[in-house]
Parts: sequence; structure tokens; C-alpha cells
Amino acid sequence: QVQLVESGGGLVQTGGSLRLSCAASGSIRSINDMAWYRQAPGKQRELAATITSGGTTTYVDSVKGRFTISRDNAKNTAYLQMNSLKPEDTAVYYCNAEIRHSYTYTLRNYWGQGTQVTVSS
Repeated sequence: QVQLVESGGGLVQTGGSLRLSCAASGSIRSINDMAWYRQAPGKQRELAATITSGGTTTYVDSVKGRFTISRDNAKNTAYLQMNSLKPEDTAVYYCNAEIRHSYTYTLRNYWGQGTQVTVSS
């Protein structure tokens, strides 16, 4: 059994900051890419940021310079530091990770349950 648990969402004013965490647990042999997606009301889920196991990062243009994705491989945890938040960042944020199972060696994608981020104007 493998699961991802997000935390750190909440309500913040425009210009504020939040830090999201995504902890992977269970029968984990290794984790490849980890990513943060977000889904605003009435919109499709979009990829916000990714990080490889080696630490290479990518960002969607709308968050570049404001968001920073990082990870602690020893803790199987990814983070998303969000600064200079805008109302358009309001969304449910989901963690995604490509994980190889300890026993089956199966590689598959896992999703967290999502955490709400609301930015008030």
C-alpha cells in the first residue's frame, strides 16, 4: 500500500505565502518524478511544477519566479513554497508521484487527496 498525503493549504491574502507538503508512505522502493498539479473551479487540472529525483525542476509560466518545488528524498516528501500569491492561484492542489513498489517493483503514478488553497483579494 502506497499513499500520498498533502498538507499546508489554507486561506491567505493576496501577496501572502503558503508552503505545501506531500508525504509519501507505504511500500516504497523508490520515487522518480514528483509534481504538484492544481485545479481551479470550473477548470481542468494543470501541472504547476515538477521535480526529478535528482532535483531538476520545471514550472508552468504562471508560477515561475513565485513558486519553488523541492523534495527531501530521505523523507519521501515534496514541498511547494508559494510566494506572492494571487487570487488566480486559488485551486485545489494535488501531489503526484511516480513510485516503484517495494515488493512488486511495479512503477505507477499515485495521487494525493488534494489540499485547498484560497487567495483572497
